[in-house]
Amino acid sequence: MQELAGKTVFITGGTRGVGRAIALKCARHGARVAVAARRVEDCAIVDEIRAAGGQGLAIACDVRNEQQIEAAIAQTVREFGSLDVLVNNATTLVLKGTMEITMDEYDLMATTNARGAFAATKFALPHLQRSTNGHVLTICPKPQLDAQWFARNLAYTSSKFAMGLMAFGLAAEQKPHGVASNALWPFTTIDTDGLAECGRPELQARPRKPEIMADAAFWIVTQPSRAFTGNFCIDEIVLRETGVSDFGPYSAVPATPLEDLSRDHMVAPEQLARLVELRGQ
Repeated sequence: MQELAGKTVFITGGTRGVGRAIALKCARHGARVAVAARRVEDCAIVDEIRAAGGQGLAIACDVRNEQQIEAAIAQTVREFGSLDVLVNNATTLVLKGTMEITMDEYDLMATTNARGAFAATKFALPHLQRSTNGHVLTICPKPQLDAQWFARNLAYTSSKFAMGLMAFGLAAEQKPHGVASNALWPFTTIDTDGLAECGRPELQARPRKPEIMADAAFWIVTQPSRAFTGNFCIDEIVLRETGVSDFGPYSAVPATPLEDLSRDHMVAPEQLARLVELRGQ
């Protein structure tokens, strides 16, 4: 089925990891996919999108620069004629405490994660409002006032929770316009370059492949935008609730038992309780 045939998807940080996996998943379902990243030279993503069955466009763009992100979205609309889905995926990850992190590292996270997602959304909205099924999907966790999430990684956690607040508020703001805003977060760590660079071996031991996030993201952005909005989703919960039962192929380390997967942080207690319930059914 070509659920995204004739639809245009714009993905920040779309040349590798989760962003790349989402791009290819959408392409396999007929989408025109534009990926924005700070470096796109010598990148095979456009060829991969075409091989998957979609139309591809790669744009050099730093989401911290509002002129560049505005121009990238405008170029996408000129090239493909519309914009139907925005995926705010670009993220900088620095896992350090307050005394260890530099202000340059803090600024890089704050401007890439929260400000970058806000800027991309701002410039995408006029086009999304003209779509028959406009979606904003932000890759971020549900904000929680729980000390454990802040104790080790205050700067990073604050920047990701800020993205969550934006995703939640945007759903209310855009409801009259029919544009959905949802958030998606993994239950486990995901095998990406960013994870490999974070300096935490315990998070890298038994992750899942990015495809689990791509499959969940695809389901979200193909829902009716006026009905499915304002949700904080967890990848495995989304897929279990839509009928997936075999999660073995998603494991980066084959045959890893569910209980041995490397857990991500910032999963809310009610999300964990729902997943335990689904696994027990």
